[in-house]
Amino acid sequence: MPKLNQIIAVEKSIKSQTMRELTDAHQKLQKPALLSGITRTYRPLDDDGEQYPPESTRVQVQAEQVITETTDILTKLFDITATKDWANGDARADVVVDGETIIADVPVTYLLFLEKQLTDLHTFIKKLPVLDAAEIWEFDQSQDVWATEPIQTTKTKKIPRNHVKAEATTEHPAQVEVYYEDVIVGYWRTVKYSGAMPATRVSTLLTRVRALQEAVKFAREEANSLEVENQSIGEKVFDYLFKD
Repeated sequence: MPKLNQIIAVEKSIKSQTMRELTDAHQKLQKPALLSGITRTYRPLDDDGEQYPPESTRVQVQAEQVITETTDILTKLFDITATKDWANGDARADVVVDGETIIADVPVTYLLFLEKQLTDLHTFIKKLPVLDAAEIWEFDQSQDVWATEPIQTTKTKKIPRNHVKAEATTEHPAQVEVYYEDVIVGYWRTVKYSGAMPATRVSTLLTRVRALQEAVKFAREEANSLEVENQSIGEKVFDYLFKD
């Protein structure tokens, strides 16, 4: 069982590491190119038409995966801070949302910590990437990303044509004008992919974090008030916030 001074000794380094990793996660979500993917395959109009190789871009970042990584990062920080604050024996209160006790018997110092963390989490969730509302998305289990229905578009090629302006005579050659006509030579089949999230999912997460923020503030107001027992608080918090 660790001592309180040991917990305090490592808390600062864990906080620093957590902030660095959270910054990295946040930056990834602000790069739309990493969240987007596409496949295009070409079919010529006839067997003798030109062939074009398929084109594809892979989704490199998935918002749900970043949430999972963020949860893992923050859980360690939440737990070590809880371990320290529980040991300090400050005033305590329950954090209750809609009649459900999310965390029981919480020291007021940890409630203050939670308030700050939930403010940051609210900012994080508010900036989560949302699927383009102009498209209809279905989740593609095989790709593990959201995908649109395939869209077929045409591939055209400019073909030279001759327009005879004046027929040939014994005195003069024919007057011919060359023009170009766009002729369909094949079809592109396009599917868009995205690692973003449905707007309803982000809205639900925002509602949860706001409810938890209110509950923590209320608990802090209600709070009255050495070997350290390790606390596992992070999992409970993030199960409530992010679990489907």
